[in-house]
Amino acid sequence: MNDFKWRHYQGAIILSCVRWYCKYGISYRDLEEMMVERGIEVDHTTLYRWVQHYAPLMLKRLSYFWRPSLGLSWRVDETYVKVKGQWKYLCRAIDKHGRTIDFYLSSTRNINAAKRFLSKALRKLKDWEIPSTINTDKAGSYPVAIKELKEEGTCPQEVKHRQVKYLNNIIEADHGKLKRLIKPTLGFKSMKTAYATIKGFELMRMFKKGQLRAWYYGQGLMGEVRLIDRQFGIYTA
Repeated sequence: MNDFKWRHYQGAIILSCVRWYCKYGISYRDLEEMMVERGIEVDHTTLYRWVQHYAPLMLKRLSYFWRPSLGLSWRVDETYVKVKGQWKYLCRAIDKHGRTIDFYLSSTRNINAAKRFLSKALRKLKDWEIPSTINTDKAGSYPVAIKELKEEGTCPQEVKHRQVKYLNNIIEADHGKLKRLIKPTLGFKSMKTAYATIKGFELMRMFKKGQLRAWYYGQGLMGEVRLIDRQFGIYTA
């Protein structure tokens, strides 16, 4: 299947634009100017549509390559994201080494949101990928959510829950690095567009952390580029 049928630009150009936008914390107008410098004229609204379509697709196709760590403890927390002028909640989980486990954008911060996020993160795991411990802040939603998930069989009984504040320093720092990518957006227009864009940001953060390096086709940056391109049937030198 041709993922770029009816597009007026080559697939490699489209993927490069999506990757640059999601990786470097720039605006669509900045990216438009960068492309003009390279002799390619593409409107910032077109770049926006590319990110909306291809960033989630990139994440989906590369999901095999960023499997969670084996049985390590998780750090779970939320950070704020502005959507239509209102603060929403980006639930995130990383392991003790800072590697991304999963994320989920929610309109609410309550027990149901905590359950949806943890269920999403846990359901996709192999037996040997189940965390030994889930560490959260003092929010009252997580003890209840984890208890209910254990009763439902989604969370294994042996998984421990801790609420140790300093252990979440690592995810607080990781929030900051992600929000440097989010800042140039000046807020999102809808939950759908916010989530699509954040999927691209989170994926590029995984690349930055080296979570997919073992699968690179070659060394360094070009190994990253080739890995992305090949998921879309593009084979570069």
